[in-house]
Amino acid sequence: MNFKISNTIIWSSSIVLGVLSSVPQLASHQFNLLEAAVNAGITAAFAVTMWYFNIYMLSRKSNKTQGQQISYRKLLKSLLFGLAVMLALAYIQQLILSHIEFGPTMLMVEVRGILINLVFYMFLNLLQQNYENQHVNMELERFRNDNLSAQYDLLKQQVNPHFLFNSLNTLKAMVESNDEQSVDFILKLANFYRYTLESRKLDLIHVREEMDILNAYLFLQKARFDDGFIFTNKLDDEVLETLIPPFTLQLLVENCLKHNIVSLHRPLNISIYREAGMLVVENQIQLKNNEESSLGVGLKNIELKYSHLLDRKVEILDDQQLFQIKLPLIYEHHHH
Repeated sequence: MNFKISNTIIWSSSIVLGVLSSVPQLASHQFNLLEAAVNAGITAAFAVTMWYFNIYMLSRKSNKTQGQQISYRKLLKSLLFGLAVMLALAYIQQLILSHIEFGPTMLMVEVRGILINLVFYMFLNLLQQNYENQHVNMELERFRNDNLSAQYDLLKQQVNPHFLFNSLNTLKAMVESNDEQSVDFILKLANFYRYTLESRKLDLIHVREEMDILNAYLFLQKARFDDGFIFTNKLDDEVLETLIPPFTLQLLVENCLKHNIVSLHRPLNISIYREAGMLVVENQIQLKNNEESSLGVGLKNIELKYSHLLDRKVEILDDQQLFQIKLPLIYEHHHH
């Protein structure tokens, strides 16, 4: 419980309770100032003590089950502690006012203490629940905003106008040269954007489906770069049945082609394989002129998705010769 109760509220409310507890004595024909003052002081002291004790109790981590609004174990501890405190204060009152019968006085102050303690505990518990609900709602709203931002940025990259422009230019050249693969190119391009529309609203898809997206993308890039890059897929069937945020692999391969030299004389090698519970996308580094190494928006979005889904980090390794992105494998039973 990170919320705070003002000391002014604690002390002023305790004093008010103390005064109110002496109202019956003020209205009595046999009014005794000392008795009224002691009674008010005892009640105020008890109220202050229970304020701080309940705040301390509720600030500790709770083991209550989800959906349980009150920790009955803490409530019982608070009531028992309150009874002990009020018993001690009643004994002090008896020492000061020895002419009053201890039995009836103790019973009265104990009942009063239980009522005061219950009111304090329920008020603080309600305040804590309200604070926690606000905190959860803020976290959900932050996650929703982050997720929407990530989806928007990812969608912008998936429907990248440069990619579409390059693809259409490649298609134009293929049609003009009567390339037999032009029809396949059109189909792959249509499939790629169909995958975009179908998958962008999903949090996770199977790696097998992700590879369909990637293969469609690679076919389009092969038509443009020819043998300027070499892609090696070493994923086994077990990995293909794991889960992954959609367009993750496509985006990583796109980054490889975007930032590195791709040419027939110097083919870019890109590999994807499994290693120690991680899915690895690897490429040799041959950066374009004036190209600076950068994580970019796309990779940051991928890191954000994995941090929310698994609370695990994406590993990035760069030894100036090889660049590796290691993605934690997501198994379906872990997800559910």
